[in-house]
Amino acid sequence: MAKRPGPTWTWRPRTLAPQTRLYRAVDNGPAPELHPALFGGNREEGWGRAYESFRRLNQEAFDALGLIAGFESTNRGPVLMVRPGGRAGAIPLRSGTTGRVVAGYVVQPRFGWAGVGSILTETGWSSAPNILEMPLVPGSGREVPPWVLAGPVITRLQALLEQLKRGFEFREDVRQTPRGTIRWSEYLRTSLPHGQWHHVPCRYPDLSIDPVLRGAIRWTLERVLEELVVVSGEDRVALGLQAAARRLLGVLRDVTGVYPRPEIINRLAGGDPLLAHAVRSGLEAIGWVRDERGLGGGRQMDGVAWCLPLDRLWEDYVSAQVRDRVRQEGGVLRLGRRGETVTPLHWSDPTHRSIGHLVPDIVVTRSSSVWIVDAKYKAHFAEIDENGWRQMAGDIRESHRADVHQILSYSALFDTPEITATLAYPLRRSTWEALRHRGMDRSAADLYSGTRHLRLELWGLPFGTARLTHAEV
Repeated sequence: MAKRPGPTWTWRPRTLAPQTRLYRAVDNGPAPELHPALFGGNREEGWGRAYESFRRLNQEAFDALGLIAGFESTNRGPVLMVRPGGRAGAIPLRSGTTGRVVAGYVVQPRFGWAGVGSILTETGWSSAPNILEMPLVPGSGREVPPWVLAGPVITRLQALLEQLKRGFEFREDVRQTPRGTIRWSEYLRTSLPHGQWHHVPCRYPDLSIDPVLRGAIRWTLERVLEELVVVSGEDRVALGLQAAARRLLGVLRDVTGVYPRPEIINRLAGGDPLLAHAVRSGLEAIGWVRDERGLGGGRQMDGVAWCLPLDRLWEDYVSAQVRDRVRQEGGVLRLGRRGETVTPLHWSDPTHRSIGHLVPDIVVTRSSSVWIVDAKYKAHFAEIDENGWRQMAGDIRESHRADVHQILSYSALFDTPEITATLAYPLRRSTWEALRHRGMDRSAADLYSGTRHLRLELWGLPFGTARLTHAEV
C-alpha cells in the first residue's frame, strides 16, 4: 500500500529580542527553572519571602495551563521548577513584589504545531484553544502560530451567523403563549385586572435584520483576515482560515464594517439569559479582536494567553477516525464528551467512594457486539521508535497496566457475546508508517469467558495527519 504523504509545512518560531524573558517548555517535558531576581527575589538570598506572593499572584495562570511549581535541590541550593503538564498554551507571569507581568511561559505541543493544526482543521475546531482572560504574554506572539486566536474567532463568528440567520435583536410583544422572558410586572398591572389571563407580555430574541451587529461581524472578520495575510506565510491552517474568512465576508457583502464599540456589544449581550451560547461566544470573539489581542505568528511581540488540553484534542482525533469507520460498517456511536457513555457507580458507603462514574471515551454498539475505544494521550510515545513499540505491544509496561485495567472495567458494563476494547495511542508519523508497512501498528489479545469473547487491541495512530482511510483504520 502506498504511503500517504505527511504534512509538508512546519511552524517555525522566530527569534526573540534578547530583552524578552520567555520560558519555553514542551508538554509533559522537562521543567524550566524560574529565576528569582526577575520575580521579586534576589541573586544572593534566592526567593525568600517573595515566593508566597509570587505563587499567589500566578496560581490561577498555573492552574489554567496545568503547571506544577515546586522546589528541587541542586548544587546551587533549592531552585524553583515549573513543570508542564498535558496542555499547550501561553500564560503571563507576574512579579511577586509589584504584581506586574514581567515574563511569559509557553508550552509547545510535543508532536509539533503542524499536528495540532491538522487535527483542529480535521475536527472542525471542536477542541479550539481556550482564550484566557489574562494580560498578553510577553514574547509569545512569535512563538505560536497565527491560528491560535484566528481559528476560534472565525469558528465562533460562523456559528453566530448561522444562529442569527438574518440578524439579531430583542422584541417585546403580548402573546397568548409565553415565549422568552415574561414581563411579570406588566402582566400583573394590565392583563390580570382585566381578566385577560391569556395575554402574556414577553421579551424574546427575534431573528430580524440588525445591520449594526452584522457590520460588527464584518469589521472583525476584516481585521482577522488582514492579520492572517501578513503573518500566515505558508502555514496551511492559516491559509485555510483565510479562505473561511473570505467566505463569511461574502455572506456579509450587504453591510459595511462597523467598529464594535463596547457599549454596542454590551447592549447586544445585555446579560440576558435567553442569549444562545453561539451568540454569547460570537460577541466575546468580537471583543477579543476589538481589544487587539495579538494573533501570534510574529507581527506582534506579545500574544494572547490561551490553553489547549492535548488529551481532549487527541480524543477528538480518535473519535473522527472511529466515526468514519462507523459510517462504513454501521453501528450507533456514543461519545463520552457528550455525556452519552456515563455509567454511575452506586457505592454502599458514599464517603468511601474513589470514583463516581465510568465514562468510556467512545462506544459503538451493534446488534450483537460492542466496540469500546479509549484515546490515551501519552506524551512520551513521541519518543518511541519501532522497536520500542514492538516491545511494549508484546509485554505491556507497568505504566500502561492501569490503561488496560480501565478499559477492561468498561468492558464489564456490557452484556454482549462480542466485545472489542481498543486503546489508541499517538505516534509520530514516521514511526507509524514504518510499523504500518510491516503490519505492526497494532497488537491484539483474545480473552474468552464462557460464551463471551473479548478482544483487547492496542493501536498506534499518527498524531496530526490527514484523516486516515477506512483501510488504514
